[in-house]
Amino acid sequence: MWTPAFARFVAPARARASLWRLVFGVVTIAVVYVLGILAILGAVWGLVGNAGLTGWMQRIALADTPTAVLLMLGTFVGMFGGTVVAARLVHKRAPATLTGDRLWPGFALGTGVAAAIFGLSFLFPLPFEPVRNVPLDIFLTFLPLALLGLLLQTGAEEVLFRGYLQQQLAARFDHPAVWIVLPSLVFGALHYNPALAGPNALWLVAAATLFGLVAADLTRVTGSIGVAWGVHFANNAAAILILALNGSLSGLSLWKTPFTAADTEILRPLIVADMLTTLIVWAVLRVWLGRRQRLAT
Repeated sequence: MWTPAFARFVAPARARASLWRLVFGVVTIAVVYVLGILAILGAVWGLVGNAGLTGWMQRIALADTPTAVLLMLGTFVGMFGGTVVAARLVHKRAPATLTGDRLWPGFALGTGVAAAIFGLSFLFPLPFEPVRNVPLDIFLTFLPLALLGLLLQTGAEEVLFRGYLQQQLAARFDHPAVWIVLPSLVFGALHYNPALAGPNALWLVAAATLFGLVAADLTRVTGSIGVAWGVHFANNAAAILILALNGSLSGLSLWKTPFTAADTEILRPLIVADMLTTLIVWAVLRVWLGRRQRLAT
């Protein structure tokens, strides 16, 4: 399970890999993340005052308008900053060690392969009629900032889960069940939202956990978060900008579903299809990466 590339990826984390540092690092990340959210809410409060703050907090939580989507994505600046601070202060290592080598070529590969497969999947007929959502002119106006926000959001999650957590756990434990499975389970659990998804909540957790396992394996193979970040970016761009679930991150999508995340009859088969698509993306990338490695040797 250990590859030479992954061994190089983990090497900077070995000097200070004690569990107390990891726990302190996670607490540091959580604190900075919350402070980042409070800073954004403080800026909103400065613009709308006490009367409008509660409404904007609800909009940001649901991300049901274009501006709310951008603000929601902006909250991840604290996650990214907290991970960088934890790496520097707690583990005494450079933030660049969280990403690995060939970050941007890997990102381009992951984005391209995932976008191509997601695009092909849209050619199959859907079991519902998508609802037109955001007008094209408004969509295009917000698109540049939305793409930057998605880079931030997906990058922050990859730096935390596949960079920091996977690295630090691998530096402390040899068995892949710890450094692949554990961060993926945490990643999936953080997507648990029964208030929004109702009886589908655990299904969505399963889909997120599977994605975490795929991203962790791609990081293991490449020794970088680049490919996993690219897949994550393409996945979230499709789910937030192209076709979103009604009432869930739908504020900036061109189309939305006529049902919510709590619908069981239509959504559950779609979750299974989404998980199969994730596995197809992973398989294609593994074949591509294996072929490239053979050609290099």
